[in-house]
Amino acid sequence: MNLLRTISGIGGMTTISRILGFVRDAVIARIFGAGLESDAFFVAFKIPNLLRRISAEGAFTQAFIPILSEYKIQKSPLELGSFINKISTLLGFFLVLITLLGVLGAPWIIYITAPGFISNPEKYNLTVDLLKITFPYIFFISLVSMAGGILNTFGKFIVPAFTPVWLNVSFIIGALYFVKYFNQPAYVLAWAVFVGGVLQLFFQIPFLKQIGCIPKLDFNFKDAGVWRVLKLMGPSILGVSVAQISLLINTIFASFLSVGSISWLYYADRLLEFPAGILGVALSTILLPSLSKSLSNKNKSEYSELINWALKLGILLAVPAAVSLAMLGVPLITTLFFYGAFTQYDISMTQTALIAYSVGLIGLILIKILAPAFYAQQNIKTPVKIAIFTLFCTQIMNLLFIGYLQHVGLALAIGLAACINAGLLFYCLRREKVFVLDKGWGKFLFKTIISVSLMAIGLFFLRGTLEQWVDYSFLQRVGNLLFIIIVSVAIYFSSLKLLGLDFKAFFKKTHHTF
Repeated sequence: MNLLRTISGIGGMTTISRILGFVRDAVIARIFGAGLESDAFFVAFKIPNLLRRISAEGAFTQAFIPILSEYKIQKSPLELGSFINKISTLLGFFLVLITLLGVLGAPWIIYITAPGFISNPEKYNLTVDLLKITFPYIFFISLVSMAGGILNTFGKFIVPAFTPVWLNVSFIIGALYFVKYFNQPAYVLAWAVFVGGVLQLFFQIPFLKQIGCIPKLDFNFKDAGVWRVLKLMGPSILGVSVAQISLLINTIFASFLSVGSISWLYYADRLLEFPAGILGVALSTILLPSLSKSLSNKNKSEYSELINWALKLGILLAVPAAVSLAMLGVPLITTLFFYGAFTQYDISMTQTALIAYSVGLIGLILIKILAPAFYAQQNIKTPVKIAIFTLFCTQIMNLLFIGYLQHVGLALAIGLAACINAGLLFYCLRREKVFVLDKGWGKFLFKTIISVSLMAIGLFFLRGTLEQWVDYSFLQRVGNLLFIIIVSVAIYFSSLKLLGLDFKAFFKKTHHTF
């Protein structure tokens, strides 16, 4: 298996999903702008998303995939199927329970997570209603995450990478064609979340059938693998929860700021998630089963080589992406969101948040590489300890920054915290002496810094002003933005080439994982 080709395939599917996500956000921005209804929806949608990341997509995946890989290699197909049946039954039972509690407890959840809304009864009640509709999303998307983990372990990376497209399709169709049927348009967004969850789950079923892994109900939990997953999930839930609690606290802080703050942070985060999702998700998706396989085969040198390769690829692409986000905020935000109810003031506020978020992009991507290195060892305690310390640092920075920087301070705290997290993960991984840095890192970093500096100079002269971009037509914005991106990419990679970077090393990397 050629790793770069596989990552490119995953990245390609993720790119399609992200582009549709921007179309979705552009439609939402056009209809809602940054106001009461958008703030209410983003809070209501954030909560099931938060729980999704804590439970299935985060803690469950981290605990499940290494053991699933072990079963696939060392156990019979019958034992593997039995393990999948039991773990999926157990997960489904807890998801039903959580969903019921969430729907019934919606008023109290909003009271805790967005206390600033209480002073505005209209905003508070709307958010509660939207949460009741969106909360079942956690049931569907958690099962989707489990199915995606199974498919990834069997080398079917493309299907899980494409699956999020259906949520965006649901949003776009709902916002364009069904808004007129609701007195308050925000309700159509909530129902789009519900329908999108159903579509994603049903999309994956045929592919699970192809590999013979359609889960069946099995309430006999006498399986050592099941209890190992649960044992690993304990500290994993704590670790993932810490990161999500940090985001939740940010929402609490933002609920006390001026109207629109939550929306500005959301739109900036969406732009950050584009490179973070394409590269970070692709790398973490392929690394966890690959690293687990290397350790299962007791091949530590291969394990170390994989991490070195992933770190270099991550830095090679994350550094220019971070610089580009910071410098191209106005062109990106104007092109994607400056329509309808979205104002010039919203552009400026979103841009400042994006600059602050971009500080953490490199950290976010490196976490996606370094954390799986620990999970593959079935070592979840170390990332948990680091996550707890990072949470503490984040809240200290929130208190220091929010008074003067307002919503930008919250974004900056998140960005800096990601860098702290990545730095500590790297330090601890090196300290364990399982991972060894290969030769040539100094030259590699020097070439990357010089090339990205030349790219930044080019962006400085090409990016234009806010006044210019708001006066452009849609086609002019798209054309100019594409031109700037193409030129900056050309500057960066041609500089790397002239400095003698060996691109062949990235293309040649292979791994017989499946």
